[in-house]
Amino acid sequence: MRRTVSIGHRLVGDGHRVLVIAEIGINHNGDLELARRLIDAARTAGCDAVKFQKRTPDLCVPLDQRDIPRETPWGLIPYIEYRRRLEFGEDEYGIIDRYCREAGMPWFASFWDEASLRLLERFNPPVHKVPSALLTRDDLLRVARATGRPVILSTGMSTWREIRRAVEILGEEHLIVNHSTGSYPCLPAELNLRMITTLRETFGCPVGYSGHEVGLQTTLAAVCLGASVVERHITIDRAMWGSDQAASIEPGGFARLVRDIRVIEQALGDGIKRVYESELGAIGRLRGQVASPDRGDGFSRPEQGLRSPGN
Repeated sequence: MRRTVSIGHRLVGDGHRVLVIAEIGINHNGDLELARRLIDAARTAGCDAVKFQKRTPDLCVPLDQRDIPRETPWGLIPYIEYRRRLEFGEDEYGIIDRYCREAGMPWFASFWDEASLRLLERFNPPVHKVPSALLTRDDLLRVARATGRPVILSTGMSTWREIRRAVEILGEEHLIVNHSTGSYPCLPAELNLRMITTLRETFGCPVGYSGHEVGLQTTLAAVCLGASVVERHITIDRAMWGSDQAASIEPGGFARLVRDIRVIEQALGDGIKRVYESELGAIGRLRGQVASPDRGDGFSRPEQGLRSPGN
């Protein structure tokens, strides 16, 4: 089954390069200059796109959590105020949009409510992202599908039945399903990377991986298992203040991740056995050293008494 989805000018899926997304998320801490630095870091690392998160705090924060005190860089403030200070509005996203266009870096965002989706639509994003927390929100899934844009669906914190329901609502034609585990940072024993194979065997759309672990090797393993999209959080410094920083990758690490993904893509090949031109010299040089009849089982047996080279 050949599965592809068009995102901007890119085809994503089997037979195409892995789409590497640097998730800025809320690691900008409400600071436009820090957001620019993260965009620059993602571009330098060789990423294909950057992703933000967009919420409307007055819609997303439950009433019983709004007045809970939260220690922040702005002091001890109510949780609702903290969420407001983290959020970029239309003006800030207008600046980000211009900056990304000048840098040649596609951007999009996870939306957490319908008002946020409408705001993002004004910037003509190449794709929308449904975060794991919204997988069970049928109403928002339908609104996302109605935009006509491709959708990436993350599946953390979700049962198999819930995933199937969400895929049914979104449809598979313009969908990418990302395997994910919803803990930050995630323990290796809870990554369950073989779910990538399960999702590929179940659905007819590209399957990706959204990782929140510490380190790079397990994300590289996801590529080996067939992930067509890789999404990891990016940060300037993992020790910075913020809930997602510890599960993020610093710029140097992101550059290594992209480099190694590109090497793995080449190394995986297409699964068709062939003799490469670089092997031809070895065939004549090494197989010519041993004159033996074919045993009929594909192996050769050296003649008795034949001395090995160098003896």
